[in-house]
Amino acid sequence: MKAFLGMGLLGSNFVKAMLKKGEQVQVWNRTASKAKELEQYGAKAFDNAADAVRGAEIIHLTVKDDASVDEVLQNAMSGLTPGAIIVDHTTTSKEGAIARTKEWKDKGFFYQHAPVFMGPVNALESTGYMMVSGDGELISKLQPHLSKMTGKLLHFGNEAGKAAAIKLLGNAFLVCFTAGIRDTLALSKALDVPVDDLFGLFSEWNPGAQLQARMKRMTSGDYSQPSWELNMARKDTGIFIDTAQKKKTELAVIPSVAKLMDEWIEKGFGTSDWTVIAKDSF
Repeated sequence: MKAFLGMGLLGSNFVKAMLKKGEQVQVWNRTASKAKELEQYGAKAFDNAADAVRGAEIIHLTVKDDASVDEVLQNAMSGLTPGAIIVDHTTTSKEGAIARTKEWKDKGFFYQHAPVFMGPVNALESTGYMMVSGDGELISKLQPHLSKMTGKLLHFGNEAGKAAAIKLLGNAFLVCFTAGIRDTLALSKALDVPVDDLFGLFSEWNPGAQLQARMKRMTSGDYSQPSWELNMARKDTGIFIDTAQKKKTELAVIPSVAKLMDEWIEKGFGTSDWTVIAKDSF
């Protein structure tokens, strides 16, 4: 029997998927009504976390942050079965995941951080990506269970907290990627280019396909054979900024990139490949 704490969009769909697979699941949520809603699908809801985890061999957790994880687990502790396994899907700090791994082992339990790149639909359909790192024996024990919850289980080695770090890096990319799209849309508006034309461009030319090659170039350490000189990239960036200013359009990301470019030009790298701006970041 399993327990699941935290019935947000992700947690509730994880539970629905478990129930469809014939699992017995006890659930809890800070707002009790969200847990009660899952009883119609076969879950058993409880008003407090300690009762929800009582008798469960594996306890899943999806809440907000480090503080929420610590609070919920502390409230649940009195109901935990000795040797129970806690599987935390919350996006947390690396330090928090490391500390909890040790803390709960010292208390006689097992803590496994397993953050995900999964939306609510993925959780319901058991698709997407789940990441783990740490105790190899524990991960091997959990693998059959976790693999049922996700499209792909990614194992990042024996270092506790590594999965948390990878999750944060992935989210950092998504934040930058989305903010970059936001600036592109803002500049498109300033240039009087309809969004449909942008869709038309990117349906034919997919810069996302260049991601791995671009990262390899940026981390190679050799910027002496430019495909786009930093001086020229900075010139175009200036046009972006000037165009936006004339139309009183605010750009969120590009001005910071321009500042970084200027710093590297001042260091004497103007004729280098523009990816030199990553030189000191790895």
